[in-house]
Amino acid sequence: MKRLHWDRRLLLSVSILLIADAPIPIIPARQSAQTDLAPLVSPPPTPLAKTLSPFQNGRHKPSPTEQSIHEAMQAATQEPRLHGYLNAVQVYPFADGMIYRVYAAPERITDLALQPGEALGSVAAGDTVRWVIGDTSSGSGSDKRTHILLKPFTAGLSTNLVITTDRRSYHLSLSSTVATAMSAVSWTYPQDALIALKHAKDVAEASAPIAAALSVDQLEFGYIISGDSPEWRPVRAFDDGRQTFIEFPASLSVGEAPPLFILGDKGEAELVNYRVRGHFYIVDRLFTAAELRLGTTHQDVVRITRRAGVPAVRHARRAV
Repeated sequence: MKRLHWDRRLLLSVSILLIADAPIPIIPARQSAQTDLAPLVSPPPTPLAKTLSPFQNGRHKPSPTEQSIHEAMQAATQEPRLHGYLNAVQVYPFADGMIYRVYAAPERITDLALQPGEALGSVAAGDTVRWVIGDTSSGSGSDKRTHILLKPFTAGLSTNLVITTDRRSYHLSLSSTVATAMSAVSWTYPQDALIALKHAKDVAEASAPIAAALSVDQLEFGYIISGDSPEWRPVRAFDDGRQTFIEFPASLSVGEAPPLFILGDKGEAELVNYRVRGHFYIVDRLFTAAELRLGTTHQDVVRITRRAGVPAVRHARRAV
């Protein structure tokens, strides 16, 4: 019994010596420890066209309608582009129905600047718990400008934002990253520019003379206006020996313009070429009688006739 006890002590001593001589294994660090530290700079945002569809996780098979909606939203979304920056401001061209991508980051403010003079109606976001959204303004009078300020609480968030004003509606898709944030976003308005150009052109045409080098001595006002009395009834008609000018009320520019017909010797009506300059019709010929007709069920007819005392021969000589 005593010998067995010593054998156990000897076996224990040998085991301890063997363990002491063995090399100490190096335990690798946990893989998750590498992901606990966020990178100092987040990778650049991935364009929406390259992101995975929410249906590609294998959990949900989209219906054809859902897939169509997803593809339509992708096609309607505008991503920020380097050539679209003006200093630190991403400038998007505005179009109805477009969705504008905005990237934000925690501890960073992103400024959405609306058009000067545009009055804010309301702001609605899909996630108002994890996003801070407010508004302020800059400037005064006609140059007063509304700014929508937003900031996410954390990275990895996404939601949508709708801004309504007295002029239009903005639709935005918001995404938050670790450190990549757009400082400011604004828009250009091509449709407004076209309207302004057209208005300037209309004003210039209205203030321009109806014809160049007209002399009062050459004008002949021997025309009689008869028939119905619609709102567009001409005020007067005259010619310069080559062209006939029919002057209408100023309301012609905002209403429907009546077509002009020349009456032949037998009373037959035929269309004639003319152009509209402001509230004047300019006909590149002379005529004895003409009619303005407008309407279907009830047709208004106004006749313009050269007075009998004004010989056509004199006009023919002038035209030569």
